[in-house]
Amino acid sequence: MAVIIRLDIDRPYGRRPLARHLLSRLSSDLYFPAIEGLGYLAEVRTMLTWLNAEGARAYVFFRRCTLPSPSILELLDAGRHEISLHLENSRSYGTFLEETRILERHTKRKVSAMSKHGSGEAKFGFHHYAPYEPEKYVQWAQQASLRVFLGNLEDPSLEPEGSSPSLLFFPSAFWLEPHWRDTQRFPVDWLLDHARHRDIVLLVHPENVLADPGLVTDFRNIIRALESRIVS
Repeated sequence: MAVIIRLDIDRPYGRRPLARHLLSRLSSDLYFPAIEGLGYLAEVRTMLTWLNAEGARAYVFFRRCTLPSPSILELLDAGRHEISLHLENSRSYGTFLEETRILERHTKRKVSAMSKHGSGEAKFGFHHYAPYEPEKYVQWAQQASLRVFLGNLEDPSLEPEGSSPSLLFFPSAFWLEPHWRDTQRFPVDWLLDHARHRDIVLLVHPENVLADPGLVTDFRNIIRALESRIVS
């Protein structure tokens, strides 16, 4: 079996330094153009380069404010990664469809996988609807003929659910960042062992991982040691 790599692209300009953080907030809440010279999706570019060098494939989940630039699209195509929706405005099926179509029009590719931005505890930006309601997203994904929904729970021992013959739902993930992981119960060695026997989602936020040398080492060791795959 394999690790299913999930990259959540939350911030268009990252978190640091302060100027890039402010550009991320401006892009999320109002508008700021995608300027690569100012660091637009810089951490994503680095991580995709690492993945491509190892032949590792990933689901890459984009918000409406983190749509891939032409150079990012080239890296996605080169690595045969899956362009996916990181749902932000989940107020209704209509807002879900709107965000799906925004991503599909921008990339000229069909979206087949989704995840939810945030786990229900905080509001992240003007367009963000905070509640986390996975039962609704399963229904919406089925209606829209998506094939994969990756959930936000933090217990990677949970098995995937076949919500229908056409939709695969992974309710939980191995969050690489320790803030969202029980590191005593689920150290990186746990993932390295268990992902050899069954599929486990590895959830990564590029801007967080690139800011921590220890997490960089963990991520690069994981993608070298384990097979990755696309399940859709």
